Amino acid sequence: MVGDAILASANMQPLPSRLDRLSEWSDRHFKWLLVAPAVLLILALSVYPLLFSLWVLFVNYDFQIPGHAFVGLKNFRQVVTDPVARWSLWLTIMFSVVNVTIEFLLGLGLALAMTKTFRGRGIIMSLLIIPLFISPVIVGQAWALLLQRPFGPTNYVLGLLLGRDVTIGWLTEAPWNYIAIVIADVWQWTPFMFVILLAGITAIPPNLYEAAELDGVDGWQAFRLITLPLLGPMILLAITFRLLDAIKLFDTIFIMTGGGPGTNTYTSSFYLYTLGFAQFHLSEATAGSWIILILTAVVITFMVRRLVRTEST
Repeated sequence: MVGDAILASANMQPLPSRLDRLSEWSDRHFKWLLVAPAVLLILALSVYPLLFSLWVLFVNYDFQIPGHAFVGLKNFRQVVTDPVARWSLWLTIMFSVVNVTIEFLLGLGLALAMTKTFRGRGIIMSLLIIPLFISPVIVGQAWALLLQRPFGPTNYVLGLLLGRDVTIGWLTEAPWNYIAIVIADVWQWTPFMFVILLAGITAIPPNLYEAAELDGVDGWQAFRLITLPLLGPMILLAITFRLLDAIKLFDTIFIMTGGGPGTNTYTSSFYLYTLGFAQFHLSEATAGSWIILILTAVVITFMVRRLVRTEST
């Protein structure tokens, strides 16, 4: 009798409705429904172009030639044997090393100077970081106007200082065109180094400097023995980020020199742009892009490993 009563009461309970099951399913999978549009967008904007570029590498994808015949490694050989490609790679390395080195030294000097409290410090710091908020295209155009001959004021001011006429072709003559590009890039990106290094310096405990001063350590020794070792991870971080961006130098050159005269100021980015979108050799440009990507990945991996090793010690 008791068993029959329990069975009867169980049969009287209503089964979960279809709406309840749907609600339970949506509760479990709602988070995936929210991220699904973002995942699909990432796949459409990154994964598909990546797979497409892998196919373009091994075919003759040229807008001027019909069909897409399989050519194997021919695109890589044409890029590697192209003297303009080798020159652009060398120029990219030169600009990256020179620009980042100058920006680091200037940024470190400014950061050390701004750690001291003085009147007008806030205004000066605000002025120093203004170039960071300006588009590289605007920076290139502004420096082109300042340096162009004969209407730019730079040669005129130099002539007043030197007491003779100055007719330097900053944008058309070597090595002045390289110097002009370095000046524009350093002016814009030194504040980036300055901000990161200043944050690292201000994070160093002041009691370390106080203890060093009690031990008779002078300013240079404190900088060498305290500031530099503790600032090491921030230095590597700043250089890594800036180097990754310096390798892509394009905007300033496009505006200031247009890659000229001839191909004298071709960086790798400018060379690949010209090869793919001016000469329509898309397969060769894709092969060159993969070469630059691999070389960049090797350099950045080395920098990141050094950074991780420094932070772990």
